[in-house]
This record gives sequence, C-alpha cells and structure tokens, in this order.
Amino acid sequence: MSVLRTPEERFECLPAYPFAPHYTDIDAGDGVGTRLRVHYLDERPVDPAQESGETILLLHGEPSWSFLYRHVIPPLVSAGHRCVAPDLVGFGKSDKPTDRFVYTYQSHVDWLSQTVFDRLDLHNITMVCQDWGGLLGLRLLAEHRDRFRRVIATNTSFPTGDEDLGGSFALWLQLSQRANPFDIGQVVDRGTVTDLDPAVLAAYNAPFPDESYLAGARQFPLLVPIAPFDDAAAANRQAWDMLGTLQIPFLCAFSDKDYGVGGGARVFREHVPGAAGQPHVTIANAGHFVQEDQGAALAVIVDEFIRSMR
Repeated sequence: MSVLRTPEERFECLPAYPFAPHYTDIDAGDGVGTRLRVHYLDERPVDPAQESGETILLLHGEPSWSFLYRHVIPPLVSAGHRCVAPDLVGFGKSDKPTDRFVYTYQSHVDWLSQTVFDRLDLHNITMVCQDWGGLLGLRLLAEHRDRFRRVIATNTSFPTGDEDLGGSFALWLQLSQRANPFDIGQVVDRGTVTDLDPAVLAAYNAPFPDESYLAGARQFPLLVPIAPFDDAAAANRQAWDMLGTLQIPFLCAFSDKDYGVGGGARVFREHVPGAAGQPHVTIANAGHFVQEDQGAALAVIVDEFIRSMR
C-alpha cells in the first residue's frame, strides 16, 4: 500500500487552531501489516477538578478535518468536557493511501473503530457527527452501542441504498469526480452561509498539497450506497434496523440552510426511539458546515443536552 503523509509545514500558523497533535497507529487491513498513522485532538480542562467526566467524540465528514471543530472545542472544554476529534484516514493530518480502491465504506468503519475503541479505548461517549461523520459514526453506534451515552446528529444522513438521494447529491457526485482542481476550501465555502477568510480556505486545503493526496476525498462520494446492491447497503440496512431499537438519547441539531441532507432530521426523529421527546433544534443562519457558521451555538446545544441528560 502506497501511503502519503502531509508535510507538517503545511499546518503551520493555522487560524484559531492551537491544539496539540496526538497520533496513533492502526492496521491498514491490507494483509501485509501496513500501519497507518491517525491524527486526533484530545482536549480537556487543565484543572482536573473542573472535569465533568464526559467524553465528546467529534466526527467530521467530507472533505473536512478536525480543523472544522476549532470553534466548538474550546467552549466545550471550558464547560468541563473532554473533546476527542480524529482526522479520518485520508484527511487532515492522518495518513493518506494513494490508491482510491483502498478506501471502502467498510475500511473507513474499521479504521475509525480501531482508533476510537482499540487505541483510545473510549467509553460513555457523547457523539457529535456531521456529514460522513454520521455515516461512519452511526455504524460504530450500531455495532458498539454499549460504548455510547448519547448522540447529537447534525447535517447528516444514513443511506441504505433504498432511497433516492436527490439531485443535489447527483451534482455532488459529478463535481467530486470531475473538478480540476478539486479545491477543498471552495467546497467548504460553498457549504457555508458566511464567506470564509482566505486563511481558513487555505487551512482546509492544507492536507492536500497536490492531487496525489486527494484519493480519499475523491473516493468518499462514490462510497455512499445509492442502490440496494451497493457494497455497504446490506451492512447499513442492518445498522439502520438496530438504530430503530436504540433507546439512548438522540438529538437532531440540523441547520436551516443545509443544501443536502436537511430531511435527515425528520427521518432520524421518526425512526430512532431515543429521539422521541428530545429538544431537537434547528440552528439558524447556518449551512451544511454548521461548525463554521455557528460553532459556538452548536457547542451550547451539545453542552445543554449533556447537562439535561445527567
């Protein structure tokens, strides 16, 4: 397996991202022992006496990385919570296999599972999942429900190949494969209601010095199940059935101006028993990347949900 690692100098002087890097190695799953280095943030109160005892797992999606949560983490840490934000393989400071066919839905589930459970050994997790963070995080939830305490889903979905994902997703499929260059900062900018500063756009592009680093970002859209016989459809269908029995608290906090998965909130609220009676919220003046538009507001929602459930 050919693997690239983004040079550290690409991540110098990132705006509002003062967090110390943490790394762990996982098995690439190629059968010959290749290891992948995964980056994650692990922020908590400096004074142990201020710790709430709560661990929040913050999962990003396509095509972002943990930089997306830079405005969410500080207020949650100030509230006493531990925040863990991994970079998915192929993104951020994590390693990037160059062969697109290495990236499968199952491999992403396995890589994230190794990181969260086998390496970090997280328990009693409050999961915040957005975009592909939901597609992967909800698989982890379905397969390891004993590890989770509650869920906040924002601007995500859980396709099983049995539904029509609509015209917006069809356009995204075309763009992600044909755009040249594939400008990650521009993708994020189009998914916000605010105009992002050039330094922020550069930070989203930082993990990808050239096209050879973009295999994971290019491949992600093709992994979404869009037909009943797609590779991940059966596993997702099984996970969806389990989510239909899930009793742990499940909160939907979707944006009012999300261009792609705005209907996801309704689907989760109708399907997941743990979503019944929860204080679901629509975050105003926010696009798909709600963490950019309303990061502080999202942090308040997460903290209040945790405190209301304790």
